[in-house]
Amino acid sequence: MSQAIPPDEHDELEAEDGEEKAPFRRYLTRSGAERMHRELIRLLNEERPKVTAEVSAAAAQGDRSENAEYIYGKKRLREIDRRIRFLQRRLDTATIVTPAEQTDRAHVYFGATVTLEDEDGQRTTYQIVGSDEIDAAGGRISVESPIGRALLRKGVGDTVEVRRPRGEIELSIVDIRYD
Repeated sequence: MSQAIPPDEHDELEAEDGEEKAPFRRYLTRSGAERMHRELIRLLNEERPKVTAEVSAAAAQGDRSENAEYIYGKKRLREIDRRIRFLQRRLDTATIVTPAEQTDRAHVYFGATVTLEDEDGQRTTYQIVGSDEIDAAGGRISVESPIGRALLRKGVGDTVEVRRPRGEIELSIVDIRYD
């Protein structure tokens, strides 16, 4: 079920060492969750078995301390296992949002595709997504980004000011879609 995200509900709580100290809601669009799931399946069914076989073959060659193939293979296996755990944890704890099910289509919420016009009249389109789905070149920005936060709950015709490293910019909302 699609839902609006209050600004304080998606704030991350982190301990000083960078580990999460309290659970919080992490949102993913359905397409983002599907991409992560495809990667997880590929790692489990293709990459990990392939690297495991390579490590076994390298180990059978004898002295492992000077066997570069064995050492590199073990390192690659640890990286794959780390990524698998990360993806499993993210998918298990995420709230999946289907933008097309959003009932309030007049305002910007998670999953919205928003067309903006800057002060120079140049238009840009972004989809508001979770931090695990960011692809600025592909037009997907985080709900936690300065632009994402500024757009939440705004409607067509509203203007927002966004602070960025090059200075403030004023953006007007031209269109909101939930595909």
